[in-house]
Amino acid sequence: MSSIAIRRVQPADRALISAILEEAFDGPDEAKLVAQLSGNGDVVLELVAEFDGALAGHILFSRLRVENGTSFDAVALAPLSVASAHQGKGIGSALIKAAHEQLALMGETLSVVLGDPGYYGRFGYTHARASGFISQYQGAYLQALAFGDAPLSGTLVYSRAFEGL
Repeated sequence: MSSIAIRRVQPADRALISAILEEAFDGPDEAKLVAQLSGNGDVVLELVAEFDGALAGHILFSRLRVENGTSFDAVALAPLSVASAHQGKGIGSALIKAAHEQLALMGETLSVVLGDPGYYGRFGYTHARASGFISQYQGAYLQALAFGDAPLSGTLVYSRAFEGL
C-alpha cells in the first residue's frame, strides 16, 4: 500500500521543490516566488509530501497582513503543487489538512487563498469569508478560512514577493 508522509522542508529539498513548481505551473514564476518568500523571511509554514519515499508535493504559507485600523497577522496559501506523476493520489489534500492543523497549533487564525473554489472549498475556504477584504485579487477566486477569531474586513497586504507575479 502506498503512503503519504508530510514533513517540514529541508535545505536539500529546494531543487526538487523548484522542479515540481516549474512543472506544475508551466514555468519558473512560482519557484521564484518561493525563493523570494524564503529569502525575505516571509514564510510562516512550508511543508513537503513524500509519496513512497519520493518528494511529490509542496505547500507554502506566507505572512499576510490585514490592515483595518490595526494590523492583524494572517497567512496566504501560495503555492500548492503536486508533481504530475503523483496527482490524483490525495497528496494536495494531505498537504492542506496537515498544514491547517499546524497553523492552528501555531496560533494562526486566518488563511487566504486565490484559487479554484471547487477545490479549496473542500477544505473550508469560501469567497463569502473573503468578500469583505480589499485586495487586488478580489473576486470569486479569492477565498478565506478562519481557524479562530479573525477580522471580516480590511485591506490584504501580501509579501512584496507577490508583486512580481
